[in-house]
Amino acid sequence: MAPLRRLANLGLDLAFPATCAGCQREGEPLCAACRPALDVRLGLPGGSPIGLPAEIPIPLLQLDWCAPFTGTVRTALHDLKYAGERRLANPLGAAVARRWARIGVGADIVVPVPIHADRERRRGYDQAALIAEVAARDLRLPFVCALERGRATVAQFELGRDDRAANVEGAFRVRGRGTDNTGGTGPSPGPSPSLNPSPSPNPVRGRWVLLVDDVVTTGSTLAACATALIQAGALAVSGIAVARER
Repeated sequence: MAPLRRLANLGLDLAFPATCAGCQREGEPLCAACRPALDVRLGLPGGSPIGLPAEIPIPLLQLDWCAPFTGTVRTALHDLKYAGERRLANPLGAAVARRWARIGVGADIVVPVPIHADRERRRGYDQAALIAEVAARDLRLPFVCALERGRATVAQFELGRDDRAANVEGAFRVRGRGTDNTGGTGPSPGPSPSLNPSPSPNPVRGRWVLLVDDVVTTGSTLAACATALIQAGALAVSGIAVARER
C-alpha cells in the first residue's frame, strides 16, 4: 500500500505541485529552508515535562515533542489536518523520527493516536496515522494501528486545561484486530511496510509502545491512550507529538 501511496503522491506532485506551508513557494509541501522549524528542539535533552516540574501524565514513561505549535509548524499541521495536504505527513513524520532517535529511551512498536471513525470518514484519513507511519518507517519499527476511539469526544482545543482529562477518559480501546507492519533491519531506512491487517488478537501485549500524535497540550489524550494500552497488556508506553501547544 505504501508504494501505491508514493505513486499517487508522485502523480499529485506532477498535476498539482505543492506549496510550502512555511514560505508559500511552489515545489515542496515544506521546503528545505523551512524544515528546520521542525527541529528547534532536536538538540535539547529528552524527557521534558509537561506542566509542573517532573510532571508527566500517568501512565506515560516519557513525553516529548519536536517544536512549539507556532509559525511554520502550526501552519503545516493545520494544512495536513484541515486542508487535505497529506504530503506534509512525510516531513512531519520524519521530524518525529529524528527527535525520538535522539532522545527516546525505548520502543518496540509505533501506534498513532486515533481520531473517531466518523471524523476519519469525513476527512478521508487520520493525520496522526499518516505521521506515525512515516516515523515508524524511519525508525524501522513496526507500525500498529492498535487503538480506536470507543466514543466521540469534544475537540480538546475547545476545552480548558482542567476539562481535557475528563473529556477523553475511557474514550480509547485496543482493537480486536491490529494492523501490524514490521519493517526491515537493514542499515538504512526502507519503504514503509504495507498495511495488511494482522489476525493478532492483541498486538500490544508485552510490547513497549511509542504513541504518536500531531499536537500535545496537557498530555491528557496521550495518557488516556496509554491507560488503554497498559490495560491491554502493553509493557510500557511513551509519547511524542510533532508540536506542543502551551
